[in-house]
Amino acid sequence: MTGADFIRRLRKAARARQVELRFGIPPRKGSHGRVYYGERFTTPKDRKKEIGPGLFQKMLNDLGLHRSDIEK
Repeated sequence: MTGADFIRRLRKAARARQVELRFGIPPRKGSHGRVYYGERFTTPKDRKKEIGPGLFQKMLNDLGLHRSDIEK
């Protein structure tokens, strides 16, 4: 799963749960951004690159979600 896929799935989960989802790119160099899911946030990797299983789990933990919450 790429960073863009992760954000796309988060959007679906947020819509289903009526939670605000925002994506922002900090005003500095780099390809990382910050995703806000309600009051929680995480920083996904480059949206074009693959996310490893460890980082994927860490980002879900940051947002208070489980794998089943964003899988099809």
